[in-house]
Amino acid sequence: MGRQSFNITTAILALCCLCALVTGQSDSRPNVLFIAVDDLNDWVGCLGGHAQAKTPNIDRLAASGTLFTNAHCAAPACNPSRTAIMTGVSPHRSGLYANGQKMREILPDAVLLPKYFANHGYWAGGSGKILHYFIDAQSWDTYYPAKETEDPFPRTLYPKQRPVSLPRGGPWQYVETDWGPLDATDEEFGGDWLVSKWIGEQLQKKHDKPFFLACGIYRPHEPWFVPKKYFDLFPIEDIQLPPGYKDDDLEDLPPAGQRRGPNRYFAHIRKNKQWRQGIQGYLASIAFADAMVGRVVDALERGPNRDNTIVVLWSDHGWHLGEKQHWQKFTAWRLCTRVPLIVRVPPGVPGLPQGTRAGSICKRPVNLLSLFPTLTELAGLAHKPDNDGPSIVPLLRDPQGDWPHVSVTYLAEPGSYGLSTERWRYIHYANGDEELYDCQTDRYEWTNLAAMPEQKEKLNELRALGPKTFAARVPPKDESLPRLKWRTVGQSPAPASKPDGAPFEVVFFNQRANSVNLFWMDRAGVPKPYGGIASGSRKRQSTRPGATWLITDARDKPLGYFVIEDRTAQGIIPEDK
Repeated sequence: MGRQSFNITTAILALCCLCALVTGQSDSRPNVLFIAVDDLNDWVGCLGGHAQAKTPNIDRLAASGTLFTNAHCAAPACNPSRTAIMTGVSPHRSGLYANGQKMREILPDAVLLPKYFANHGYWAGGSGKILHYFIDAQSWDTYYPAKETEDPFPRTLYPKQRPVSLPRGGPWQYVETDWGPLDATDEEFGGDWLVSKWIGEQLQKKHDKPFFLACGIYRPHEPWFVPKKYFDLFPIEDIQLPPGYKDDDLEDLPPAGQRRGPNRYFAHIRKNKQWRQGIQGYLASIAFADAMVGRVVDALERGPNRDNTIVVLWSDHGWHLGEKQHWQKFTAWRLCTRVPLIVRVPPGVPGLPQGTRAGSICKRPVNLLSLFPTLTELAGLAHKPDNDGPSIVPLLRDPQGDWPHVSVTYLAEPGSYGLSTERWRYIHYANGDEELYDCQTDRYEWTNLAAMPEQKEKLNELRALGPKTFAARVPPKDESLPRLKWRTVGQSPAPASKPDGAPFEVVFFNQRANSVNLFWMDRAGVPKPYGGIASGSRKRQSTRPGATWLITDARDKPLGYFVIEDRTAQGIIPEDK
């Protein structure tokens, strides 16, 4: 009896130990805090992009983990960059290169990063802008605002009368290109403050499962309206111009580069004497975003998840403030493709038991495409086969280790891209034009070396490292395009066109029971016929911002008109009343 009792007791103890071991392994899976900061270039203290930038919280996070100083986005625009990060699929394979495309039209079955973690036993939550102006409800367990709304933005305070600082130069101008201080507290402002509040509340909880928690900070995305105290940090009389600005920086560029550089935003801003004010607004918005990052990191540090949470901070792309005579994004120059990337890994995670070394710096060329495979490897999850980027775990282990990879950023036209090595920057345009920069001696890419005979061997080397095939760009479906405002014809006729900007297509859709006729109102206000549109039919039409298109019935009686805005859209001709 004694031996039998001993054996039963031993078996029970062994089973208990095994259960404890299994439970311990499950509980030891690391959490992931995934912080995105929108439109942030290298104007961060730890990257030294602008001497006046104030980012103590981002700098503090960098000092506690690994800072990548040569990290680049997969595309210099929100939608393709974020899609590549969240799917792990490169733009040149997916065909999603631009903001106007729709992720779920092109990649209907893609498993996004939060869903992949949820499929492996994680709780997936998020708040703020992670994807391009939608949430993708199916990919999350919980979201704030509610995922069913597909609107990732909580209430945000904006001026009642706009524009505040920069008058609209024409229909080509993005309506959000404006800035100014708000007489409000952070809490009254809402927006990113509410995002950081909700994320902080999740970090204060002890969860039943490990979590993947995404925090999308919208600033410094336009418009640059934040509470006045952040503007006060940067007196306008002290504002310094961008260190990368050079008056004659376009002279040595090939035609494709010269077309990519100058845009009317920068000329319009200078004409209205708003350059320094715009820089002030960007710096103030960065400081505000940094304060929100600080709230989130502080909540993590105070909570029960501090010692078992991987922290990643990234931005989707950089931003021009006059460099190359350019304002905004969409270019292949380093200023626009290089982004902050910080990874902090605690000890004990499956993929990196020793964790990251505080204050380590990595200069190897990496890409945000690598975030998906990096996080799955760190968490000990199975590799997702369609991930295009290499895991950067080897660099987290040894930031100075061997790294055979380059980093490629894809422009909106298939065949156009920028390529980074540790020292060199190569830009290839779809028409064959090229640029070459030695970033070791030319940080701001002021001297294009591509035409120099002595660089022929380097050009051939970098060409060989670039992509060879490119998926076709997939256009959005007509019904998913933004809608133009239908304006009925009242006492006054349709206005004359004031075309101003590059041409693009719009789609007119006739919902009326009878056919209609389409007219372009010329600059003198005279209607010019462009054919008919049958009932229930669509007509694609090339046009420009500021053009007016008049719709008449079959007898040419005016019904209404559309004024074209700044992008491809659909004009719905409503049903008869």
